[in-house]
Amino acid sequence: MFAAIRNSDPYSLARLFADSAILQTIARDKDGNTLIKTDKVTSFALLVSQMPKNMADERISFDVIRIDGPLAMVWTPYKFYWNNQLNHCGVNSFQLVRAGRGWKIQYMIDTRRTYGCQ
Repeated sequence: MFAAIRNSDPYSLARLFADSAILQTIARDKDGNTLIKTDKVTSFALLVSQMPKNMADERISFDVIRIDGPLAMVWTPYKFYWNNQLNHCGVNSFQLVRAGRGWKIQYMIDTRRTYGCQ
């Protein structure tokens, strides 16, 4: 997924998700209230297609991975760089389902913050 983002490749990105995938982000409004934003895979892929190649670089570390048959949970802290400058950081939480011969992302939710990223 992260290579597809770096390469501004919406087709490779979209193929990683299940047909019924849900993408969400936890954010804060100007008053500090928690908001949950939901996106479609097609919207995410369109955003990626509009980014200049190699401008977006999300660097992750694999903190926790749990697998039970066709279900996997992956927790990945990350730092997001735009044009080689640290922009924000947070954590991704993925739920994956083994579909046929490969894994597909069924659910992805992340946090985003600009503090505590170093």
